[in-house]
Amino acid sequence: MSIENIPEIYFKDHKNNPELFVYDFKMDRDVVKSKVNLSMNMFSFLQVGKKQVHFAGTAVAVNKDQSLLLKKGNWLWTELLDIEPNYYCKLFFFSEKVLKEFLEKHGQNKGKLKVEAPYFIIRNDAYITSYLNSLSTIGNAPAIFMENLLAVKFEELMLYLIQKYGSKSISYLHSLVRNNSSPFKKIVESQIHTRLKLEEIAFLCHMSLSTFKRHFINIYKVSPGKWLQDKRLQKAKEILEQGDATPSDIYLDFGYNNLSNFSIAFKNKFGISPSKLAQ
Repeated sequence: MSIENIPEIYFKDHKNNPELFVYDFKMDRDVVKSKVNLSMNMFSFLQVGKKQVHFAGTAVAVNKDQSLLLKKGNWLWTELLDIEPNYYCKLFFFSEKVLKEFLEKHGQNKGKLKVEAPYFIIRNDAYITSYLNSLSTIGNAPAIFMENLLAVKFEELMLYLIQKYGSKSISYLHSLVRNNSSPFKKIVESQIHTRLKLEEIAFLCHMSLSTFKRHFINIYKVSPGKWLQDKRLQKAKEILEQGDATPSDIYLDFGYNNLSNFSIAFKNKFGISPSKLAQ
């Protein structure tokens, strides 16, 4: 699977990368777990469809009732059609430079909250609807005025976030200009209860698959495939012992394509079939 460099693939002029950039993204088919190298922080205003993003240590899913503010980095995007035949999302990209200038101009301190998530969810409301309409309107403005107009619209949106979400949003905005790269072990161990493949986990770690495997073995002294299988089976065992789920309910969650393969792997490890354990 190729890597999409966003927003660069949307630029018409690749010689001068803008500090602020708006793009209307539309498609007519589902895209599952595309690899995205997001080089700028980005607002994702979903208008039609559904969106899921896998990050290094977590994931988030939204529909058209929510918008996302995403930190730059290597992420896996899933974009799905909903009831309508098309997917539509307005994207607003901004550099760290303009964000730093905004925080300095308005004297915002760092807030008291410790920020872990690489995303911030915004509940769509009447303001967001009006704001998106205004972005569409200035899209027709002469190019010579566009930079200044987008600077005004960016500042307006930042002030809105702070007014609506207070210290929570301030702490998140400051996290975008700090180096919050997650440790290797934190990324890996957050993927135990996911369906991500090794290649996808390596991408979230900003590594090639071969480099990821070498680094993994140096740390854990076992291959990543064996380690993940053991950890996932152990987690599956804990869930089945609680009696709240059956093997049919959970095998997909632990990366198995069918119940038979899950049952065989489970019995090989624990000496008992998952169906008997769940009884």
